[in-house]
Amino acid sequence: MTGSCDPDRHKNHPHRPDRYDAVSYTPYPQSIPRARRRVAHLAAEWGHPGAAGDAALLASELCTNALLHGCLRDRLFRVETSLIGQVLRIAVTDPKGERLPEPRTVEDSDQFGRGLLIVRVLASRWAVENLTVGKTVWAELNVPGITDA
Repeated sequence: MTGSCDPDRHKNHPHRPDRYDAVSYTPYPQSIPRARRRVAHLAAEWGHPGAAGDAALLASELCTNALLHGCLRDRLFRVETSLIGQVLRIAVTDPKGERLPEPRTVEDSDQFGRGLLIVRVLASRWAVENLTVGKTVWAELNVPGITDA
């Protein structure tokens, strides 16, 4: 499956990822904390520990939306994390392209529906890419440059 962060897609592109990771997860709730921990770990390992919390929260929200609205039984969803310069991208691909995410208005008493609002507040940019099969929802964080001590 070609996703939005597929490193081959960037072979001849001037902004090829400096770092890249992709993991496919089963469509079960226990996959969300696994993905969240992995993305946080990668952000820190790639030199941006200050962005790890926001990256983890973005991954959690994107994965939760994929699980609730985009997954099919026995079809994996994919989390791709990449670093291009000072941009950390988290992209989640699921098999249901006909269900596109839309931010919505929620009431104080609503238990659900705030995920994309959180993404909009935390991310520098976010968007949806339609694929031949499925969709990718991605969010980017601008991260400060790594300085030498």
